[in-house]
Amino acid sequence: MSKKDRGKKYKEAATKIEVQRKYSPEEAVALAKETSYTKFDGTIEVHMRLNVDPTHADQQVRDVVVLPHGLGKLVRVLVFAQGDAAKTARDAGADTVADDEAILKKIEGGWLDFDVAISTPDMMGAVGRLGRVLGPRGLMPNPKAGTVAQERDLPRVIQEAKAGRVEFRLDKTANLHVPIGKASFEARQLAENFATLMNAVVKARPASVKGAFIKRLAVCATMGPPVQVDLSMAQGMSAPE
Repeated sequence: MSKKDRGKKYKEAATKIEVQRKYSPEEAVALAKETSYTKFDGTIEVHMRLNVDPTHADQQVRDVVVLPHGLGKLVRVLVFAQGDAAKTARDAGADTVADDEAILKKIEGGWLDFDVAISTPDMMGAVGRLGRVLGPRGLMPNPKAGTVAQERDLPRVIQEAKAGRVEFRLDKTANLHVPIGKASFEARQLAENFATLMNAVVKARPASVKGAFIKRLAVCATMGPPVQVDLSMAQGMSAPE
């Protein structure tokens, strides 16, 4: 798609949105679907501006959430494990098990054909040397993100990753950018994923934050225009059971 075509299509999509209006979450995801103009199945994302200072350690916002309708894509899972844990990981559906030096060197050389990396605690020493490769791409296993797991927990963690387990993490500008599904999803599915995410973010509020936690909230499709969301309505959403 050329920049000229993209600009024209973006402007056409933007005419469907009232810039000054704050939409209900249900209206917002429906509009994001409607204004998704890419030829491929675009991703619907939630963007939040938080009232936190990213430079303060006690105001970091990071957690994981399992979306009830997943993300609509195939998630490739790699597990760093050895011995019985490696077998457990394979039996649980891991796409790749990094249990020998050859695979570790392959990753060190830049091979990254996976979307989520999980590790058992005893493998973290070996995984540490891959930090410069995995870290910048957000693939480094981390206890806070729930991607460092004991053997007994591997089946659950692997299945959650494949089902729609999403990590959200504050960036340097105090924003969260989190996918909640595809434009091909039903509006109801997107709204329920949105509600589940909102519940998780509100629970992750740092105790040191004073006043309103979320300052601005919007949803949009890949390359699509943003749809502003009414904060009070979004924070009152009920996640599906």
